[in-house]
Amino acid sequence: MNLIISGTNRERSNSLKIAKYYQQELQRKGESWELLSLSDLPRDITVTDLYGKRSEAFEPIQALVSRARKFVFIIPEYNGSFPGILKVFMDACSFPASFFHKKAALVGVSTGKYGNIRGVDHFTGVCNYMRMHVLPLKIHLPKVQDELGDDDQLIDELTAKFVQEQIEEIARF
Repeated sequence: MNLIISGTNRERSNSLKIAKYYQQELQRKGESWELLSLSDLPRDITVTDLYGKRSEAFEPIQALVSRARKFVFIIPEYNGSFPGILKVFMDACSFPASFFHKKAALVGVSTGKYGNIRGVDHFTGVCNYMRMHVLPLKIHLPKVQDELGDDDQLIDELTAKFVQEQIEEIARF
C-alpha cells in the first residue's frame, strides 16, 4: 500500500485536488494508493499526539502511515516554506518506523509563480533526516489555480506531460 498526503489542513484546498489527481493517475498504473488529507488530523493533535502520546483518533492514521511503502507529498507553499501542520504530522508519527527507508516523491504547489521550490527543498531536508529515499524528479506547480479545470484535471498539456513523467517514475520507484 502507498500513501498520498495532501500537506495542508485547509478544507477544499488545491493541494487536495492535486492529491486526488495523483491518486487517480497512479491507480491507473495498477498500484494501490490511499489518500490522506491533513484536514483529517485530530483537531487537538498538538496536545494529544506529540511527545510519545497517542490518541485513539490518530491510531488509524498511524496505521495507514506504518503500512505505506511509498509516499507522495503534495506540499503547498505557506510563507515561503511548507505548512506547519505537515511538520506537526511528521512529528506525531511514530519515530523511526513511520518513514525510515521508505520512498517519497514531492510535489510543490503555489498560487504564486515558483511552485513552492523553497518549501520542497526544506521538506527534502526533513525527508533526508528521516532517511527517506526521495525521488530526484520533483514537480513544482506554480499558479496551481490556473492549472486545474472545472473537473479538477490538469488543463495545460505541458504540465500534464511533466506530471505524467513523475508518475511513471513513482510507479517504477
